[in-house]
Amino acid sequence: MKYNIKIYTTNWCASCVAAKNLFKQLDLEYEEINIEENNMSREDLQSLSGLYTVPQIQINNQFIGGYDKLLYFYQNNQLDKILNNG
Repeated sequence: MKYNIKIYTTNWCASCVAAKNLFKQLDLEYEEINIEENNMSREDLQSLSGLYTVPQIQINNQFIGGYDKLLYFYQNNQLDKILNNG
């Protein structure tokens, strides 16, 4: 099943790489939006997600937070619920 997953990233962010690697490990496709390459500011990201930090992860049009939240949901068997509540 294909899910609507977007990851807002930068080129220098280790947590961005970790989030992308987790999605790859889980065989989940995602759209990466590099805010630097797309001329977005952190203020633009904040207006979308409510936070300035990267990565920001959006699943089924809902921001869930960064890599720490993604990892928490995965380790606590809550990621499937989030993916399927779109």
